[in-house]
Amino acid sequence: MQEFFDIAPLVDWLSAAYQWLIEHVADPWNFLQLVLLALLYPLARFAARRLGPPLEARLASLTVRPGLAALFRALPSLLAPVVFLILLWFVIGIMQELTWPSRSYLLRIVASLMTAWIVIRLGSTFIRNPVVAKTLTLGVWTLAALNITGLLGPAIEVMDALSFNVGDLRISLLTVVNGMVSLALLLWGASALSRILEARINRLPDLTPSVQVLLGKLLKITLLTLAVVIALNSVGIDLTALAVFSGAIGVGIGFGLQKVVSNLISGVILLLDKSIKPGDVIELEDTFGWITSLGARYVSVVTRDGKEYLIPNEDLITHRVVNWSFSNDLVRLEIPFGVDYSCDPHEVRRVAREAAAKSPRVSDETSPVCHLVGFGDSSLDFLLRFWIKDPQAGVVNIKGEVLLAVWDAFKEQGIEIPYPHRKVILQEPIIVKTAPEAPNPLEASTS
Repeated sequence: MQEFFDIAPLVDWLSAAYQWLIEHVADPWNFLQLVLLALLYPLARFAARRLGPPLEARLASLTVRPGLAALFRALPSLLAPVVFLILLWFVIGIMQELTWPSRSYLLRIVASLMTAWIVIRLGSTFIRNPVVAKTLTLGVWTLAALNITGLLGPAIEVMDALSFNVGDLRISLLTVVNGMVSLALLLWGASALSRILEARINRLPDLTPSVQVLLGKLLKITLLTLAVVIALNSVGIDLTALAVFSGAIGVGIGFGLQKVVSNLISGVILLLDKSIKPGDVIELEDTFGWITSLGARYVSVVTRDGKEYLIPNEDLITHRVVNWSFSNDLVRLEIPFGVDYSCDPHEVRRVAREAAAKSPRVSDETSPVCHLVGFGDSSLDFLLRFWIKDPQAGVVNIKGEVLLAVWDAFKEQGIEIPYPHRKVILQEPIIVKTAPEAPNPLEASTS
């Protein structure tokens, strides 16, 4: 490896910057401009504090589209820079009328920088991720500031001079920055394009939900891979040089990420065999709920109590899963009950069937049935069966609703649900002896 850094260009650039500061700041007109900047900024802050509350109240009363809501929320925070910019251009106009334009040079530079900041800040409000928005705002404004001040060319030369060689590959700070910017833009474009195409795929009626999810994820992986490849090629990195390196670290990553890879492959298998899909109602061990989304590593299952379980894809492959809506939406439920021996079993079956059929959630495609299943110790035992088509709406609640309907119907028809009876049989008679009556102490005292 050659010398790590060549600092000569950096030293020259710092010397030139220092010389520029000495020449310009020492000038009386430049000093006056600095004083004006120091006075105008506090004045702008004071005006913004006075104008801020009325502006916020006015914006809160407006009804705007969701896409412009973030833009309107950012306006109060930009009030001080906007007022400062207005004051700057006002002072610049006065100075250009009274003296030479060159004597307001610093003010024009600051005004240009402030204008660029406001425009970039407003544009970043359309980016949903706050971290990405702040990073992009800072990076674009830095680039604009270097261009406005005329330091973009020297800055590029300095970044290109800070370099080192790895074999035949020359890596400089400029190469790294270009690669990071290219990679970020390409990844963002690939993600945006994949979301658009995935939304179009989800609107195709001929594709099942599992196929839609599979195509969407394969498309996203392909686009992201192409983005990385194009970004590496754009900075001059030969991908063949990375083949040996990627193969060496691939073995170590494979051992360390066995579970991750297993979940990824399991997710692809689940999508291919269509065993589960978004909207299915499943039961896995103690978890009962419906699938809201299929991820690359996990499946999101929401239960009736609002909890969201992220179940690894591997568990759905290796464990026993009950899919309540795999091939048919109809789900049969059973309710056991018993009545008194004095009741007519034929009448009990009829009343139970009619009571269950009154519930709106009980399917009318298959009528409820009621069977006499045994003669119990204290009751005639029956089993009521009915079908529903919306298990995602809950199972316990529909059972309770049907039970209440059966209870009301039994009350109207005089059908009784007995209490348990127990008979105690004694093998030998038990002699019960009564204790002699105790004398009354009052009577004994009077005698």
